[in-house]
Amino acid sequence: MGDNIIRGKAFVVGNNIDTDQIIPAQYLNLVPTIKEEYVKLGSYALCGLPDEYETRYMEPDATQSRYSIIVAGTNFGCGSSREHAPISLGAAGCRIVIANSFARIFFRNCIATGEVYPVETDCDLAQRVKTGDEIEVDLDQKTITIIADGTTYAIKELGAVKEVIDAGGIFNYARNSGMIK
Repeated sequence: MGDNIIRGKAFVVGNNIDTDQIIPAQYLNLVPTIKEEYVKLGSYALCGLPDEYETRYMEPDATQSRYSIIVAGTNFGCGSSREHAPISLGAAGCRIVIANSFARIFFRNCIATGEVYPVETDCDLAQRVKTGDEIEVDLDQKTITIIADGTTYAIKELGAVKEVIDAGGIFNYARNSGMIK
């Protein structure tokens, strides 16, 4: 990753989006280290969302989503501990998930895998942004800007988490910093 400014279309979800909605259990047999299976994993990202979401995160037969940014409410990534959840989002082209709060294990899996930035904000962005709106996240300035009207909101500092995700996950970070060979 490494970019400090991420701009793209938002996909908006609500509160308590669990890992089974992010990537249902029947797809956990896919092995992310095998390229074809990594791509396939991305094609199933957020397929477990209820039918009330009329717009789907992934189009049928697509391997990349139109939405590089996910905006959520509270407790995003709750449920079981599965690294496949952030991996499936990253494989689908998601760069960042912005939420009011994250389930701790999902947040840690984002760091471990280096797939997506888990960014918290105190503003209720999921109530202010609609799916398809273009937004820009500046990780250095710690801001989110809604492109259509220029409204800007604050995000919380990622701190050392950013360096680990920039490196591509905890193992790459450890190799790059000389902790492991």
